Amino acid sequence: MARNIGSRYTAHQILGRGSAGTVWLGEGPEGPVAIKLLREDLASDQELVGRFVQERTALLGLDHPHVVAVRDLVVDGNDLALVMTLVRGTDLRTRLDRERRLAPEAAVAIIADVADGLAAAHKAQIVHRDVKPENILLDMEGPLGPGGAHPALLTDFGVAKLIDTPRRTKATKIIGTPDYLAPELVEGLPPRAAVDIYALATVLYELLAGFTPFGGGHPGAVLRRHVTETVVPLPGIPEELWQLLVQCLAKAPASRLRASELAVRLRDLLPLLAGIPPLEVDEPGPEESEQSPGYDEQQYTPAADEPRRRGAVPLVPGSAPDSNRDTHTSMRVPAPDELAGGPLGTARAPRAPGKPRPGSARNKAASVRKRRITLGAAAVLLCAAVAVGGWLATGGGDGDGAPQDSENSAPATP
Repeated sequence: MARNIGSRYTAHQILGRGSAGTVWLGEGPEGPVAIKLLREDLASDQELVGRFVQERTALLGLDHPHVVAVRDLVVDGNDLALVMTLVRGTDLRTRLDRERRLAPEAAVAIIADVADGLAAAHKAQIVHRDVKPENILLDMEGPLGPGGAHPALLTDFGVAKLIDTPRRTKATKIIGTPDYLAPELVEGLPPRAAVDIYALATVLYELLAGFTPFGGGHPGAVLRRHVTETVVPLPGIPEELWQLLVQCLAKAPASRLRASELAVRLRDLLPLLAGIPPLEVDEPGPEESEQSPGYDEQQYTPAADEPRRRGAVPLVPGSAPDSNRDTHTSMRVPAPDELAGGPLGTARAPRAPGKPRPGSARNKAASVRKRRITLGAAAVLLCAAVAVGGWLATGGGDGDGAPQDSENSAPATP
């Protein structure tokens, strides 16, 4: 059923639902548009609306070929909506769900496009804060690039900032999607441009491997791994690409590349990646189900049959609906002692079928069992050695330890 959004736009069809609101296919004075209608509780918060209106100039001024343009901001009664350019295609999450992983050349071409868009945003002093496959759209009507990749555009600028306001989150809360959160956000530091680079490198890793480097299991465990664990290497990609990934996934924000540098470096690697097929990487096993003290369970209660895919807010026709895992999940910042203890090794290492990954609870239990077996065997050998020594000491052998011949052991004649 059609509904009016302000006096200039009409929403015709729901394209998708997310934690921040509903996305509609709409019509405006200049033709088809995508309208993101934010939740009523957001629209009724006058302080929040005021803050968002203050961002209007920055959002409307962000014009780049690899950014979904915000055309208008509508504040009308209980309606608070972003009117955006309609991208005819799909989001990157949908493609990942279909193909599991991409060839390195196509993956790098897509990420280079997004890095270009981020460079423009960062130059305008705008930090996205929620870079992930759901917020990367693929323009199916655009020209094909290296590896057959469609042009990629980054969307949903300002939404994370809209939700993350002082009235809605305390200093001890963080907002974001756990798999893509930079370590400094987990530790409670303010978001800078480097958090977008970390998230984008995480997306690139996911495109290549089929899983995120620190994701999986309870969200609290994911947060902890971002801070304490190192990324596991991916076999089959050139060393230059791997080193670029490692640099952009560095724990220290200052060690990461700037978005403009990342875009140039990625495009320089494209000729090296031509013809390389998608990687053959084993999916990591299920994570431990233990509850983490670094996560606010009151804010997130997963269903028993909840799927592993992340939340999505599709802005284009044909995209999959949002899952139970919200786009913006409120989490407690872990205390320093909860993140202490030094590195735990590599995170979510690929494993052979039937074997536990390094560092997992199953792997630790197997190591304990192995040590117990080794100690038990040593104890048996020690007991055997003591028994033989006792037998020798009680006359079971001659002075030099060699067995005596029974035929030569008759008693001496007096």
